[in-house]
Amino acid sequence: MHKSLTSKNDSPVRKIIHVDMDAFYASVEQRDHPEYRNKPLVVGGSPQGRGVVAAASYEARKFGIHSAMPASRAVKLCPNAIFVKPRFDVYREVSQQIREIFFDYTDLVEPLSLDEAYLDVTENFKNNPSATLIAREIKKRVKAETGLTASAGVASNKFLAKIASDLDKPDGLSVITPEEAKEFIEKLPIGDFYGVGKATQKKMTSYGIKTGADLKKWDEVDLVKQFGKSGHHYYRIARGIDNRQVKPNRIRKSIGKERTFSDDISDLEWIGNFLEELSVKISDSMKKLDATGKTITLKARYKNFETVTRSSTLHHFTNDPDEIAKIAKMLLKETETGAREVRLLGISVSSLNLTEGGVIGEQLEIPFREVL
Repeated sequence: MHKSLTSKNDSPVRKIIHVDMDAFYASVEQRDHPEYRNKPLVVGGSPQGRGVVAAASYEARKFGIHSAMPASRAVKLCPNAIFVKPRFDVYREVSQQIREIFFDYTDLVEPLSLDEAYLDVTENFKNNPSATLIAREIKKRVKAETGLTASAGVASNKFLAKIASDLDKPDGLSVITPEEAKEFIEKLPIGDFYGVGKATQKKMTSYGIKTGADLKKWDEVDLVKQFGKSGHHYYRIARGIDNRQVKPNRIRKSIGKERTFSDDISDLEWIGNFLEELSVKISDSMKKLDATGKTITLKARYKNFETVTRSSTLHHFTNDPDEIAKIAKMLLKETETGAREVRLLGISVSSLNLTEGGVIGEQLEIPFREVL
C-alpha cells in the first residue's frame, strides 16, 4: 500500500479497499431531517407491532440497539428513541451516487449491499500507486457530495480489507499492509474474524480456539472434520490467504455525476456554467473507459427535495462534452430550475456502447455461506 510490492511469484500484490457507510440508513435520515440529528434514531418497523430494526444511529447503538433486533425490544432499551419507516428508494439513490464516485477510480467495484463495496485499485484510473490515498480521497468525496461518512479498510485481499474497515468506525481509515498481516491475524480474537458467526465462535472456543494464532495451529484436515467445508476457508484465512477477486456483478448502465450544493441555487448563468464543467468531467470518465452513449439525462432536485429528471436520446453515440452540455442545458428548460431554487443537479449518459473494459463479468460464487 505504501510502496510497490510483489509476491514470491513476482505478481503484484493486490490493493483492495472495502468501503462501509456508517449507519447508512439512519445517517441518511439524520442528514435529511435535522430534527433527528444527535438523537437515538431507529429505522425500521413499528415497535407496537412485529417490526424489526433495519438500522440504528450511533446514538441509539449506545443503548444496545442493533439491526435485526425486534423493534419492541429496541423501544424497551431506549424509550426515547425516534422510530422512522425506511425510505429504500432514497437509500438506493444515495447508494448509486456513492457508487459513481467509486467508478471514477476503478470499474472493479463489487457491491455487497447498498452501503458497502469492495474496490480493486491495483490499477486505477488515477494512476495513483497508493490505495491508502485513494481511500482517503474517496471518503472525502463521499462526505462532500453526500454529507455522509464512510469507513474504509485497505489491504492486499478482501478478507483483511473487510476486517480493517471495522477497526475504526465511524469515519475511520485502517490499513493492514502485507508485512503486518501475519501478526495482525494471529492477535485477532476469533469472534472478530469476518465469516465466523456466533455459533461457530462458540464451537471454536470450546476447542480452545480463541485467536488467529490458535486457529493457525490446526491442520486443514482437522478443521474440515470439525467444521465441514468451511474448514478449508478457516485454514486459509488464519494464514491471511484470500484469493477471491473483486468481481463486479452487473453491466454498467450509465456514467454520470451530480452535486448537492451547500446553498440552494437559482442563477441560470451559474447553473449553465456548472453543467458545462460537469459535462467535461463526465466526458473524461467516458473516454477513460472508451465509452459512448445515446441517452442524456438531467436530474434536478428542488429546495423542497422534490426531484425531477428529463431525458433526450440521440440518433448517434457520443462522449463529446460540448454535445452533452448542449443537451443538458436544453433539458434544463423543461424543468422549473431558475423559477425554483435547486439543491442538486446531475447529468448522466446511458444507452452505453462499452468496450470490454466496461463490461462486468458474472458475480463470483462464494463457496462458504458464512463468509458473505
